[in-house]
Amino acid sequence: MTDAAALPGQPRGGVLSGRATARAVNVLAPNPSAMTLDGTNTWIVSEPDSDLAVVVDPGPLDDVHLRAVIDTAEKAGKRVALTLLTHGHPDHAEGAARFAELTRTKVRALDPALRLGDEGLGAGDVITTGGVEMRVVPTPGHTADSLCFHLPADQAVLTGDTVLGRGTTVVAHPDGRLGDYLDSLRRLRSLTVDDGVRLVLPGHGPVLDDAQGAIEFYLAHRASRLAQVETAVENGHVSASEVVAHVYADVDRSLWPAAELSVRAQLAYLREHGLI
Repeated sequence: MTDAAALPGQPRGGVLSGRATARAVNVLAPNPSAMTLDGTNTWIVSEPDSDLAVVVDPGPLDDVHLRAVIDTAEKAGKRVALTLLTHGHPDHAEGAARFAELTRTKVRALDPALRLGDEGLGAGDVITTGGVEMRVVPTPGHTADSLCFHLPADQAVLTGDTVLGRGTTVVAHPDGRLGDYLDSLRRLRSLTVDDGVRLVLPGHGPVLDDAQGAIEFYLAHRASRLAQVETAVENGHVSASEVVAHVYADVDRSLWPAAELSVRAQLAYLREHGLI
């Protein structure tokens, strides 16, 4: 889900569909839009020598897409053994129950309402299905239930909607909170500094081959937007819709509703910190 307020010079990579790393293959869902960019990236993750695979974010409820994911895994000699969700937005999770039915797998997620099976996901959890190591990284902010998955062997992180391959993401207020989101970005930045992560495998858009640069860009962009919103309020633009019209004046109006979610999150953050 993209916030239209992307700045010029944003880092971007190349892979959209197909193999991105030794362990991660993307199957692009046929749901392109202004909010989903080229569509939802469904990730198939497995060890090269294993016959078991993990699928992250089956995507929308589209049988053609879901079966294409299964076919892609099977053509590589893999059986889907587990389904994971980065968060519960429909473009990522709506197809999960049907996908679990087709593959006879469990669905693991942070939100209990999205799970199929007894196991959820949380901080410190490590997925080891088929020998692949995926570390669960809580990253609330875009939504309260947002997670990322660190793939150490590929120096990569699957980010869902927390970091996109193009544009910047919406802080989906009131479920999403800006303070949480900034903390999550800092947590991801620490993976690039301390754990050698260099690739972002996003939920939408192309792979980014400069993870640290992308996350630094996101942090700088958020600081810039927050300053613009604070200035707009100081100049008498009090409501969220007024702030959007002022700060996002050069953005396509069809994206203003998404921008308003982020603005509401920014206003709440500024109030919480006594800045307005």
